[in-house]
Amino acid sequence: MPLAPIEEKMWESSPANTIDRMFDRDFHQRYDLKDTPIVTEIDRQKIPRFLESLKMSDYIERRSSYQRRGRWTVAMKSRLIESFILNIPVPPIVLYKQDFALYEVLDGQQRILALQEFYRNKLELTGLEILPKFNGHTYKQLPQEIRSKIDRRSISLVTILAKLTSNPEADKFLKQKAFERLNTGRIEFSPQEVRNIFYGGKFNELLLKLARHPIFAGAWGIPTDDSSAQLKENALYRQMEDAELVLRFFALRNVEHFRLGMAGFLDLYMIKSLNFTDADINYLEELFVKTITIAHQIYGEHLFKPFDPQSHNWSKKPYKAYYDAVTICLSRYLLHEAKIIARKKQIVEETRNLFDKPESHFLIRGGTTQSEIQKRIEIFEKMLLQVIGE
Repeated sequence: MPLAPIEEKMWESSPANTIDRMFDRDFHQRYDLKDTPIVTEIDRQKIPRFLESLKMSDYIERRSSYQRRGRWTVAMKSRLIESFILNIPVPPIVLYKQDFALYEVLDGQQRILALQEFYRNKLELTGLEILPKFNGHTYKQLPQEIRSKIDRRSISLVTILAKLTSNPEADKFLKQKAFERLNTGRIEFSPQEVRNIFYGGKFNELLLKLARHPIFAGAWGIPTDDSSAQLKENALYRQMEDAELVLRFFALRNVEHFRLGMAGFLDLYMIKSLNFTDADINYLEELFVKTITIAHQIYGEHLFKPFDPQSHNWSKKPYKAYYDAVTICLSRYLLHEAKIIARKKQIVEETRNLFDKPESHFLIRGGTTQSEIQKRIEIFEKMLLQVIGE
């Protein structure tokens, strides 16, 4: 199994079986029943004062990966401003801080950006429902009375202060759980959107980059034109499930270390990715690109789409379980690329036959236990080895 240099050792650093146990151990070492790892503070600031504080470089950490792909439209930003004019309650900005680190925005980034854009006169109000007479106005074009009213409005801030434990992975886990609890019953974030927020770094950037690879995007029916209006409407893209699919490839190559269920294992891999070097990132990028390129050379337009023996046609949609099997197996035999390509017609034919067997359900219905993941990989690998004679 080809692994990045750090992947060969990174699992050794987690002697405990689960993140929960690591967190539980450090939690009890650090805190007793009279103490708590989290303190919550509530504050209200006038909008101009809050925006001024954001200009301080040592106040809030800002990074683009905190943004969701489904960014606010001009109309959504405008309705926020309309709410302030009318004094309609607006959800608070939620900040997170661990010991001496900078504040991080857990919730409210889009509200902050909308306010900044408005006060810089870069937002022209659009789609106002209650005050349509102000459509087309920027901040400076509004009547002085209205500008003063907005300036007097306050924005609520909820700050979560967390103490660091002795385990960096447990600290990351604590922050993620705080965010998930915070958003319970509110705007739902997909699992990968949460990972994008908490585990931003070079590996996360790699996931987003590889998710836009034309072969990969095309196979999953995602528009390859970044300026396409259809792209922002695509569910896989909008919820970052495309990036999660790329993550699945990298993480499940380490399936022997699988734990915590699929979502938990992907979280764990993302946590460990924060220690990846540039050499690791480059290795993984090359591995992924080579793998999907070979897979595309074999299956073409039917990439990741199972064969239906009843209709004698390939499925019109790709399946995640089948994707796991194809990509992980091919990545193991990149050294046999020439032989694989030379025998691609045989591989396609044997793939058809594979879906006529009872165990093919592991390639379609999926299953997210370790044994089910290993089984689907084993089924495809056995077929591949029979064809290439290894």
